[in-house]
Amino acid sequence: MTQEIERKALSGWLMLAINIAMYLLSIYLFIDGVMGLERRAPWGGWMVGGSIFLLLLAIFVSVGFMIVQPNQAGVLVLFGNYKGSVKKNGFYWVNPLMSKWNISLRARNLNGERLKVNDYTGNPIEIALIVVWRVKDTYSALFDVDDYEYYVQTQSESALRHLASSYPYDSWEETEDTVSLRGDIDKVSEALEKELTERLWKAGVIVEEARLSHLAYAQEVAEAMLKRQQASAIVSARKTIVDGAVGMVEMALERLEKEGVVELDEEKKASMVSNLLVVLCGEREAHPVINTGTLYG
Repeated sequence: MTQEIERKALSGWLMLAINIAMYLLSIYLFIDGVMGLERRAPWGGWMVGGSIFLLLLAIFVSVGFMIVQPNQAGVLVLFGNYKGSVKKNGFYWVNPLMSKWNISLRARNLNGERLKVNDYTGNPIEIALIVVWRVKDTYSALFDVDDYEYYVQTQSESALRHLASSYPYDSWEETEDTVSLRGDIDKVSEALEKELTERLWKAGVIVEEARLSHLAYAQEVAEAMLKRQQASAIVSARKTIVDGAVGMVEMALERLEKEGVVELDEEKKASMVSNLLVVLCGEREAHPVINTGTLYG
């Protein structure tokens, strides 16, 4: 398998000076030859012919100039054979018969379109990604794939679809092993970047960063899922309230018994626990009823 070859080219400034000299010399020879023809000198025709040949040679030499911008590479091919890539920026001259392609090595952004796919649990979701990438291997980018920019776009879409189907949108059961698209952005982004790197290395492309830019339920299930999220939040809040209320009741009973404020039998303890839980767990403000008699009345 052919790999990228970094090549050094001749300085373009030296060849530019030689090229200009060739143009000036061809003009001088042409004028001198025309003047010789007017004087019917035998060398006049040779001078004109030589100037024309030198002019054509100067034009041919001019084709070999090449400018490489910063973070850019010039790929050289001679009669179908890859001859190397010039990556150092500057002004160069190469064999005029070589075909030259300029390819950017700068970082690029791919802002993917929103895709409608099913997550791991089968729920339809809308998802999109943003990828920061750049060309690393110029040979692979130009000759191993037909169009490396289209290849990056297509493979990124395919990787995003695979990622979305590998994880649920949300984790309804709070466990450490469950990874979800919404709840574990960093882990999901890391998995996406890894998969893109494996897919795009064939095109000589490296991925510098990959993240989700959009994530939402599809419109047809968004309302139902919102209600489910709200219900889950309410249950979680209720659980926290009940845990706190039970702890407060337990603490109250322990302090009453420890400090000997009042002695309660099992039935009164149960009644007190019931009343405290109603007060602490109720959604509305409690309205106490004052007992003016005895506790056992």
